[in-house]
Amino acid sequence: MSGELDQPQAGPSHAGLDLPCPGINPAVAPGGVIRRAGAQGPRSWIQNVLEQIMDSPLQWVTPSEVVPVAVLAVQRYLLEDEPRDRIHKPPLYCYDVTISDGVYQEKCYLDPNLNFLVYKNILKVGIEMKIFRVSCLYNEKRLGQGILCIDNVRCGETLDTISLETPFRNSAHEEIPERPLRGGKSHYLALWNNEDPYGDIWLTNKQPEEHNFNNTRIISLSHLEMTWNNRRNFPALLVRILHKSRLLYYGKPDKNTIEPYQTFLEVADSSGTVSVLMSNALCPEWYKSLRVGLVLLLQDYSVKKSYPLRLQPLPVDPQIKLISTMEVCLNLRDPATNIIIIPEKQVKPEWRLPKLNHRFITRSELDDMPEKQICDVVGIVVFVGRVQRSKKKESREDFWSHRWIHIADGTSEEPFIIELFSTSQPEIFENICPMTYFMCTQLKVVRNDTQVPKLLYLTTTNESRVFITSHRDQLCVKDTKVKNFIQWIKTKTDSGEVKNSVIGGYYPYPPVPETFSKYRRSLKVESHLTAISEVRKEIEDLQYREQKRIAIQGIITVIKYIPHSSATESTTASETLRNGNQPSTSQATERESQSQEIDDKRPQDDVPMSSQCSQTTYTRLSPAKKKRIVQGQYANPVPVVPQPETSVQTKGNKPGFPSIFQRRETTSTSLHGKARKTISHTWESQLWREKKFDLVDHLHYSYVYPESIPRKFDIEHKNFLIQQYNSQPAKYIPPKERPPKLNYFKSARCLGHFEVTILGLNHEIAIDVAFLPMYCSEDIRTSQIDTLLTCMNYSCVYPQKVSVNEMVPGPRAIAGDIIKAVTELDRMHVVCILDICNLGNNKVEVNLHKIYSPDNIY
Repeated sequence: MSGELDQPQAGPSHAGLDLPCPGINPAVAPGGVIRRAGAQGPRSWIQNVLEQIMDSPLQWVTPSEVVPVAVLAVQRYLLEDEPRDRIHKPPLYCYDVTISDGVYQEKCYLDPNLNFLVYKNILKVGIEMKIFRVSCLYNEKRLGQGILCIDNVRCGETLDTISLETPFRNSAHEEIPERPLRGGKSHYLALWNNEDPYGDIWLTNKQPEEHNFNNTRIISLSHLEMTWNNRRNFPALLVRILHKSRLLYYGKPDKNTIEPYQTFLEVADSSGTVSVLMSNALCPEWYKSLRVGLVLLLQDYSVKKSYPLRLQPLPVDPQIKLISTMEVCLNLRDPATNIIIIPEKQVKPEWRLPKLNHRFITRSELDDMPEKQICDVVGIVVFVGRVQRSKKKESREDFWSHRWIHIADGTSEEPFIIELFSTSQPEIFENICPMTYFMCTQLKVVRNDTQVPKLLYLTTTNESRVFITSHRDQLCVKDTKVKNFIQWIKTKTDSGEVKNSVIGGYYPYPPVPETFSKYRRSLKVESHLTAISEVRKEIEDLQYREQKRIAIQGIITVIKYIPHSSATESTTASETLRNGNQPSTSQATERESQSQEIDDKRPQDDVPMSSQCSQTTYTRLSPAKKKRIVQGQYANPVPVVPQPETSVQTKGNKPGFPSIFQRRETTSTSLHGKARKTISHTWESQLWREKKFDLVDHLHYSYVYPESIPRKFDIEHKNFLIQQYNSQPAKYIPPKERPPKLNYFKSARCLGHFEVTILGLNHEIAIDVAFLPMYCSEDIRTSQIDTLLTCMNYSCVYPQKVSVNEMVPGPRAIAGDIIKAVTELDRMHVVCILDICNLGNNKVEVNLHKIYSPDNIY
């Protein structure tokens, strides 16, 4: 266990190449950690590159032979400022990439100029990668030790399987706990957020132990509150954990704290409840072992005045006093706190420790709960959304991870809708799936009864804890409401909630208010509207699974209905596009230099007609016209990649920042593939026919990827579906069997989708977006209210409850009503709310959430 007393030596490497020093025989070099392939064995490309670096007068080399390597791990950490840095930099997260050439594995440092490949989930585990330039960074405080740095790469396709049996060339990379190659940190961070504990420094082996209390002096919390200012030594505390907060990571480049974590425990005895602060190295040692409900004996702690702006969670029992004037601090030293978990069998009634109580509510009770009320819920999961991310602050690299879930408890036809943020329980957060029993504590009610549709859902707080199980007998059964839920599940022989359970896809929640003025008041940003000329940059700046909601002004000029059967057929094209590994014409920033090769053998019928600027389709090119684009800061300028769609761009590039994805004026006819042959509803305005050939720019983002479609849950492929809608893992996990295609799973929607063209107010730029109404005729009562148009009849998209004998309108009839409503907006200036999300690997989702007509602006 590494702590602040056992600080790693500062410098570029803890475990590097261990390159032999000049004049020293490598066979007798100190350490003996380098493995070399035998004379009869296969030649290691990694070993060959290292030898080229050693023979080169420079500190970098372009390998004489480039062969594909497999990516086994992508791990993130915070790098401290170096002594030569005079100006404080913002948080700089670095990445170590573990590769395998089939003979050896090697952990390498990724040049920060290539970080964007990780941000976009282009460089990820499980893919084939070619490395065109490497360099060496030496640790000047260690003899003959350096780091292999990746400076220039081309990311390829996902491999079917990769062997993990190959050894590390440098055995130091196998040490436990794992340490980053650079800096003084003792640990890696989770790949996509800072709240989740990640890696082998997080212990789980702390067990209860019986304690002899004969010579232990104990003080009550209320007595400590009155006397702590006059004490230097504090007697022991005997308390029960009532709440535990998620982890707070406070690492900064200019701070040298080895393990900069904090968490708060809310503990109580018979006299009151107080906050306990646990920091730094104590968090990896104790966080995962300290569960809510455990009884602790705390010795050699310190006490300080509480932070005035922090709000403590209210005790469930109103009889317990809330002590807010002080907080207890657990320390690694000065003094070193002694933490003992007391077995429940040793807890005596005379200690009068508070019991662990809950505030369970039913779904039927939620309708009457006030806003910001804290509650606990239990139910069965009927919908799990994909993991998404949102920035904590603009211009920062820190993100929240969250997902939407629905749970049913049998007391209402409506489910609980829960916005679940990461609670520092990745083993639970990443394994929530339909048909799972779910319990969550310390949820906060979010509601707004003044908007249409009414807003009502639950969101996690800092102290929320999640519990899941596939066995109802493992639930807490002492509470009456939990007992009632278990009884409801037992009596259901054919659960509709289970049969209709859904996973993943685009989820348009929360709904926006009925007027744009209300929407603006609900935002906490200065600018409420995005110019249509800025949409491209907004989309390009998105990182992996980052979702944002933006508002643009424009004119609806085209709407096309793509029936469900056609939409299903087109998903095959998206698979082809993904596997083709094509470059993106929308990744035009000065650092985004990406190397891909265009496959000239793919048939045109496999290419979707409505391509997106960040997922551009390509016409077939002759071998002489193949284009190569290189990922890296040392890439040579490359020719333009043509776009098959009509796209005229003369203003796209920033002056002074050359883009390797140069945009040129092209006017080529649309491709007519299989995906668009069954369009039965289309409307095109006269204005569009007049203006479409004179556009400065036309952005194509209407394509619907398989990841955007919610799927019926299939228990037989549970692990595959869970993996698809989780975030990309940091380490490669070999599949147990050949995974199915996502298209194999039935869509939870039957209406299909729409492609909508929005023309800018100045008639210079247009954007194609998708509209995915969440209507399903099989399950009318659980369909969510969509708010595409406030001027149309909601019942035409979401039918009211009908009796068995009443006719339910079919998808085509509903699609016709939607198109008719859109035609009534011809030439009107409207405000469109767009949900944009980066799906990774150059795939971007842009969905139309709502249209505000002129009557609904104010």
